[in-house]
Amino acid sequence: MEWTEVDIFTTTEAIELLCYKLSEIGITGFQICDKEDFKEFLDNKYGKWDYIDDDLMGLSECETKITVYLPQNSQGADMLTSIRTMLSALKASDTENRYGRLEAELSSLREEDWANNWKQYFKPFKVGERLAVKPSWEDYVNDDNRVILEIDPASSFGTGQHHTTRLCLELLEKSLNNGDKLLDMGCGSGILSIAAILLGAESAVAVDIDQNAANIARENAAKNNITSPQYTTYYGDITRDAALADRIDGEYDIITANIVADVLIAMKDCFMRYLKKGGTLIVSGIITERKDEVIDALIGAGFTSVETNVREGWAAVKLVK
Repeated sequence: MEWTEVDIFTTTEAIELLCYKLSEIGITGFQICDKEDFKEFLDNKYGKWDYIDDDLMGLSECETKITVYLPQNSQGADMLTSIRTMLSALKASDTENRYGRLEAELSSLREEDWANNWKQYFKPFKVGERLAVKPSWEDYVNDDNRVILEIDPASSFGTGQHHTTRLCLELLEKSLNNGDKLLDMGCGSGILSIAAILLGAESAVAVDIDQNAANIARENAAKNNITSPQYTTYYGDITRDAALADRIDGEYDIITANIVADVLIAMKDCFMRYLKKGGTLIVSGIITERKDEVIDALIGAGFTSVETNVREGWAAVKLVK
């Protein structure tokens, strides 16, 4: 398998936090280049080393970065999108600029090549009992009469191949009733909310912190012949933007949120606000080590845990208000 090197530029102070957040995306190997470490080494080098290469001397002026390696396939594309979404959210909260520029750069492959190369790995596949997911550039022989969901994720998370999305789709298929109204929080490519309408939901509202994701979700809905007012997208941070929070207000039958553990916990009161009594909350993007922590936080907010779907280190959870 081929890999792409991704450099994430930050500060010494943010290294531990970023490594933790990267682990929640499913990335467990890091290469850290910290200029403060090099400065400390150089300040105390005398008496320990006979010779230090000039190239090493220059590392004290390097920009601190964390390097990760992503597979050149659809899962790697999803991971890259998750990294950028995470960095964007962290940058928005970094009002004192303690964490540096928080940018991810591909150093071993051009961006436009990455955007196209991973597509060779994205083939039609079946999810659950009723759905089949396909990209627009692939044909699909629908020999078992499945509901076809056509998706082009572009630069947004959500091909459906990542375990977090599949787990969520499986729970959604079993939980959805005809005529339901759904809210998808952190919509990415829009795959969950579009699937909901194709499976019988009356309407869906899709929200993401990234404007590009909201635009892509709307485009993907149109590919599936779903348009406004049945399908509505918004972008922004509902935990900080009161006007946006009010705009999407309502009582939804189902809420889906495929994000990460910390964000799910932080949004527990939002889930309570928007979900009607007896409604279903489906959360995903949770590494299994933090499953119980997320469940406990949501139960503490007023939910009852109903079902857990776990696969290869990831968990999705269905709860009821």
